[in-house]
Amino acid sequence: MNRVRRPVVSLVEYARTAPEKERDDAGGEGAATERKGSKKTAAVEVVAPADVEVIANLTGCKVTIRIEATELREGARHTETGDYLITTFPEERYKVTWLDSAAIYGGTYLVGPRWAISAEPTVLEPLRAKVGGTVRRLRDSHATTAP
Repeated sequence: MNRVRRPVVSLVEYARTAPEKERDDAGGEGAATERKGSKKTAAVEVVAPADVEVIANLTGCKVTIRIEATELREGARHTETGDYLITTFPEERYKVTWLDSAAIYGGTYLVGPRWAISAEPTVLEPLRAKVGGTVRRLRDSHATTAP
């Protein structure tokens, strides 16, 4: 896969400067239409694309790639505030399957289109401000959205 490296930028800056096709692909099918029809501000509606390195750059870090497979890519990051894993998927269905499997173990995840970040809740909230997504608590094989 040919990856384009970009300097670290905010999500709002990324949304403003990334090629339109790349922005539209970031949210999956229909995301571009939803964004164009939305009355929310750019800072609220922008969500990171499904690329480990781009998400890592948006969080202000570099990751160590742990898994490089057909179904997913996973990068690990160790920080003073806590460790986290960034996992991306080539298709939404792989993410759904991965989350269903993760529910057996429970935990809290920051979830976006074709990506998930695994960490303690205190680490996820600051990351959410940088990359978007939804915080989800998983337990007993049923995913629930956190309030």
